[in-house]
Amino acid sequence: MSFIRLQPNDLILFQGDSITDTGRRQAAAPMGRGYAFLLSAWLAARYPHRNWRFENRGIGGNRVNDLLARWEEDCVALRPSVVSILIGINDTWRAFDRGTPRSTEEFEDLYRSLLSLTREKATERIILMEPFVLHEPPDRAAWRTDLDPKIHVVRKLAREFQTALIPLDGVFARAATQRPSVEWAADGVHPTPAGHALIAQEWMKAVGL
Repeated sequence: MSFIRLQPNDLILFQGDSITDTGRRQAAAPMGRGYAFLLSAWLAARYPHRNWRFENRGIGGNRVNDLLARWEEDCVALRPSVVSILIGINDTWRAFDRGTPRSTEEFEDLYRSLLSLTREKATERIILMEPFVLHEPPDRAAWRTDLDPKIHVVRKLAREFQTALIPLDGVFARAATQRPSVEWAADGVHPTPAGHALIAQEWMKAVGL
C-alpha cells in the first residue's frame, strides 16, 4: 500500500457519504461524530506543532456522481493538501432499496473523472477507502454481487492514480470474526463508535502514524 505523508500546515479534507458526514452540520460538531472527528481530534492533540487543519464535506446519501457534481465547490475551492474519499456503498444500496442501479462501468468512469479532477486542480495526495458491507442483517449478503466489482474498481483506481488505499471491506470482515458484526456496523453499513475507531486506526496507518 502506498503511503501519504502529512506535512506541516496541511489541510486534510474528508469526503464521502453518511459514514463521513455523521451530523457535521451541527454547530457543536463541525467534523461530525465519526472517524473524521476522531482523526481530527487525535491528530490535533498528538501533533499540535504540525498545525494540521481539517474539513469534513461528507453528505449523507451521496453517490459517486454526487461527489463529482459538487467537487469544484467542496474540494477544489478549498485547496486541500490531502483528500480522503470514502464513497460507493450508496451506488450499490440504491439498486436494492430504490431500484436505481449503477453499473460497474459507470461507477468506474465517474470515479476516474473525480480523481482526474482532483489531481489536476487540487492535490496528488489522495487516500481512497473501499466501500464495505457486513452481512447483518442477512439481506446485506445479496449486495455482494453488485458491491464486490465496485470494490475492485476502487483498488484498480488506487493503482492507476498511485493513491493510498485503505481496504475497509477486508478490515471490517476481519473485525467481524473477532466480535459480532452489529458491534462494528449495526445495519451492516453505518459504523458504530467502535467501527469509526477502526476506520480511524486504519487511516492513521495509511499516513504512517
